[in-house]
Amino acid sequence: MISDDPKPRIIQRATSLGFDVVGFASAADPWPAGERLRTFVAEGLHGQMGWMEETLERRAHPTGMWPQARTAVLLGMNYGPDTDPLEALKDRSRAAISAYAQGDDYHPLIKGRLKNLAGWMKAKFGGEVKVFVDTAPLMEKPLAQRAGLGWQGKHTNLVSRELGSWLFLGSVLASVEIAPDAAEIDRCGSCSACLDICPTKAFPAPYRLDARRCISYLTIEHQGPVPEEFRAAMGNRIYGCDDCLAVCPWNKFAETSRQAQLQARDELRSPSLASLAALDETGFLALFRRSPIRRIGRDQFVRNVLYAVGNSGDAALLPAAERLLDDADPVVRDAAGWAVGRLRAL
Repeated sequence: MISDDPKPRIIQRATSLGFDVVGFASAADPWPAGERLRTFVAEGLHGQMGWMEETLERRAHPTGMWPQARTAVLLGMNYGPDTDPLEALKDRSRAAISAYAQGDDYHPLIKGRLKNLAGWMKAKFGGEVKVFVDTAPLMEKPLAQRAGLGWQGKHTNLVSRELGSWLFLGSVLASVEIAPDAAEIDRCGSCSACLDICPTKAFPAPYRLDARRCISYLTIEHQGPVPEEFRAAMGNRIYGCDDCLAVCPWNKFAETSRQAQLQARDELRSPSLASLAALDETGFLALFRRSPIRRIGRDQFVRNVLYAVGNSGDAALLPAAERLLDDADPVVRDAAGWAVGRLRAL
C-alpha cells in the first residue's frame, strides 16, 4: 500500500486528460462476475462472439490476465449525444446509427490518454501498470461498479448517477495497492423501461442479456444473414441500437460530450438510406475513415442498410435495393432480395 494517498493526484491528472469520472477498485479481491460470465457463455447467449469463450478464463477475473494486478483505476469519458437517439427512429428513409459511432473511434482516443496516465502513475508511484480499453479481455463494467462509477442496470450496461448511460470505460491496472472506493449500489428500483423498449425482446430477465437477439450484436457482431425473425424489428437501425440506453430515466442528468472527436459528424446524423446503399468499398472506407463502423466492412454494413431499406415503407428506395440483387457478396444479395420483396409488396 502506498503510504500517502495518491488518489487526489491521479484524479487531477485524469481529469486534465479529459476523463469525466475516476474511481478505484481492488483488482485482486474475489468477485461473482466471473461465474456470471461462465453461465452466460455456457448457455450460448454470446452467439457468434467466440472470443468470449476463448478468453473466458482470462476474462473471468483481472488477475487471470495479469496475476500481479492489485489495483484497478477505472475511468469514464462521457460521449453524451446532443439529441435524443430515439428521434432518429422516426424517419424510416434515413438511417439510425448508435450515438457512440457517429463520431471518431473512441479506442485510439482513450487508449492514448490511458497510456499517458499510466506512464505518469508509474513514474510517480512505482510498480508496473497496464492499460485496457474494451478490446482486451477485462470485465470493465463490474470493475466500474466496484469503483463507484455506476451500476450495471437491468440492461447490463453501466448507469451513472452523474452522466446517465453515456460513458466509455477504460482502465489502468497497477501492481501497487491503492485504497479502493466504495462500490456503487443498484439504483434501478422497480423501473423496467430498458427491458420494455427492446424491439427484439433481448432480455429474458432483468440483468440478463441474450446477445443473439440484441440489435447491437446483430448489426455489428453477427456474421452472415440476420435471422428473418429479427429483420423487421431492426427498423432503420443499421449500426448498433441505443433504445435501452436512451430510455433510462437517469439520463435526465446526462450532458453532451465535451470531446470534439466524440461528437456526431454531420454526415452520420441520420444519413439517407439511398446514399448508404450506393456505397462501394472505396466509398465505404472514405466515409468511415476514422469511425468504429469501418471494422465491420462494406458488405456487412450494406447488409444492414438493406434491412433498413426493406423496413422503410418507402417505394422510392426500391431501385437502390434492386441494384444490389447481383452484388458480389451473397449476404448482400440475400438482404437485397428481402428488401425488394418487402418494397414490391407495398
